[in-house]
Amino acid sequence: MLALNCPVPFVLGTLPFGSRVDRATSYAVLDRFREAGGRHLDTANNYVQWEEGATGDESEVLLAEWFSARPGARDEMVVATKIGARSDPARPGGFPADMEGLSRPAVRAAVEGSLRRLGMERVGFLYAHVMDRATPLEETVAALAELVAEGRVGALGCSNHDLETLSAAHQVAEELEVPGYSAVQQRFTYLQPAPGTDFGVQQVADAELLSYLADRPGCTAVGYSPLLSGAYSRRDRMPAAYRGADSEARLYALDQVADEHGVSAGQVVLAWMLEREQRVVPVVGVSRVAQLDECLAAAALRLDAEQLARLDRAGLVLQP
Repeated sequence: MLALNCPVPFVLGTLPFGSRVDRATSYAVLDRFREAGGRHLDTANNYVQWEEGATGDESEVLLAEWFSARPGARDEMVVATKIGARSDPARPGGFPADMEGLSRPAVRAAVEGSLRRLGMERVGFLYAHVMDRATPLEETVAALAELVAEGRVGALGCSNHDLETLSAAHQVAEELEVPGYSAVQQRFTYLQPAPGTDFGVQQVADAELLSYLADRPGCTAVGYSPLLSGAYSRRDRMPAAYRGADSEARLYALDQVADEHGVSAGQVVLAWMLEREQRVVPVVGVSRVAQLDECLAAAALRLDAEQLARLDRAGLVLQP
């Protein structure tokens, strides 16, 4: 299970480090996170292959360089990386058709690559990054379990998997008597996307998924893009999928609670994720130390029962 029994109860996402965020700034953010007691870092073997001139190596390589420059940091941090969505030059059709997938050979090759780039013999957490419908789940689950048995991976999770696939993977792991997914990482924030929104390969942690996880305490919900790239502070940047009457009602409640505490709306979103009845661990992405400091302050924010209920009720009035 993803354990966050440390002073900073969220995960630091490192997607832009070494590419959109330069080395000096990336180091400064990582240093501040470590200093504050943060212990969980999140990366992937394809961050950020879609940027012009990038290869997908950038985030993992930057982390390896930071570890080398900071004695002791490698042993302190739990590093989670993801495999399965990196583009394979041998596959035609462009993304997502060219993704490496989750076959046994692909899994082993991908982990070899990540460990080499990270400069590690073992990664604390490994996510299957996207669904691979072309590979039998039995093959993927068994291949991932082999890595745990070999000591190369500490624990397993999946990201961007729908509930049907997640449930089936849990069943396969139980039948094979091997370690299964102990975390699922999906899009999640306070606002709800409009019904039918297509996020491509990305999946949303919806009420049905969270209900399933509530009955499975050994599997933690993890949410990426919780702050919608700063849109809670800059409403003009709010993605179209998160606009509409439901969002307006939620934002009104969010702003009320933020005003009551004298904090930003984004800080309330993070506090709500951490304090709601079913916690969803945020993966926080920042590009400046000041942004990280705002998130760290949110970890200390306490919402009372009435405020949590008010936030939860705000969207319900507009749901059918």
